[in-house]
Amino acid sequence: KVSVVMCFYNVERYLQEAIESVLHQSYPNWELLLVDDGSTDGSTRIANRYATQYPHHVVYFEHNSHVNKGLSASRNLALTKSTGELITFLDADDVWLPNYLDNQLRLMQEKQVSVICEATKYWFNWDDPKKENKVVLVGTEQDQLYYPPQLMLNLYPLGDGAAPCMCGIILTKELLVRLGGFEDAFRGMYEDQVFLSKLYLHEPVYISSHHNNLYRQRPDSLVGSSRQPEYHKVRKKYLKWLKAYIASQHFKY
Repeated sequence: KVSVVMCFYNVERYLQEAIESVLHQSYPNWELLLVDDGSTDGSTRIANRYATQYPHHVVYFEHNSHVNKGLSASRNLALTKSTGELITFLDADDVWLPNYLDNQLRLMQEKQVSVICEATKYWFNWDDPKKENKVVLVGTEQDQLYYPPQLMLNLYPLGDGAAPCMCGIILTKELLVRLGGFEDAFRGMYEDQVFLSKLYLHEPVYISSHHNNLYRQRPDSLVGSSRQPEYHKVRKKYLKWLKAYIASQHFKY
């Protein structure tokens, strides 16, 4: 069983499309955990409608008093509620192709690995058919297994290669729990890089050239905000966290 984690905050324009892409997966054994991070628009209504309509597949959660706690805390809440052996993530403005889960699970079984990061199609033409989408491979040699800590050196934010997107990652729940989940102190920007750093440092990771996920490109997203001064503050915070984390783990490679 796969637990699909979808956290959302004021994304009523995109949420239905994201949910529908999970409902249309060819692999049937999944649950969708919708975590409302304090939305004030119509997102809450949309999520509750799907939870009511598909009670055996879709579950709605929110933080106490409907407060906003950030993406890391929301994903950690989903982790405590999940019942699947596998965990995967889909942001509420992205979508999967119908064979995403089927392909990822088949590859996990074939390679006998605990985590797979696949390539991503950057979705530019969602609002303008004249634009071209672009497949972005994870920035290292494709279709092979990497042992710690190699990906830390190869991929962003310490290396030059493109990091995997969260919408292209699947891993065992046991591994995610063992890693301690996500770091609540990182509410949005860099929360994924903190998680990936822990992953690269502790576990072999299979990099796949398949790309069955679409990562919506829009200027008001977190990625769009990376050009703002706040980005450099958060990057510095990440680097301080990484230094302390490595010191605390006593790695012996």
